[in-house]
Amino acid sequence: NIILELPITVTQAVLGDEVIVPTLTGTAKMKIPPGTQSGRIFRLRGQGIKGLNSYSRGDLLVKIKVVVPTKLSREEMELYNRLKEFDKKRELKPGKSFKEKLRSFFF
Repeated sequence: NIILELPITVTQAVLGDEVIVPTLTGTAKMKIPPGTQSGRIFRLRGQGIKGLNSYSRGDLLVKIKVVVPTKLSREEMELYNRLKEFDKKRELKPGKSFKEKLRSFFF
């Protein structure tokens, strides 16, 4: 198997998209579902390296990297500020601490 880190935009991660992924033999289309998180790994079967004593190929593992823009136009800034109002209504809960995870595992 081989791993490819694929950068995508925030909008692609939120809304989903179809992207072209470079492979060893050319390119492949891959669907990114809506709500994809950074770090998620997709498997493209048979798109990896051939085994030494085998005719079969390994897989291409595509690791998603959501790229957050650092420079925004005025229009983009206004759009993100509008989205921020929606985020205020959405409550994000912190994850469990290591200690809490350990406790729930054993008890």
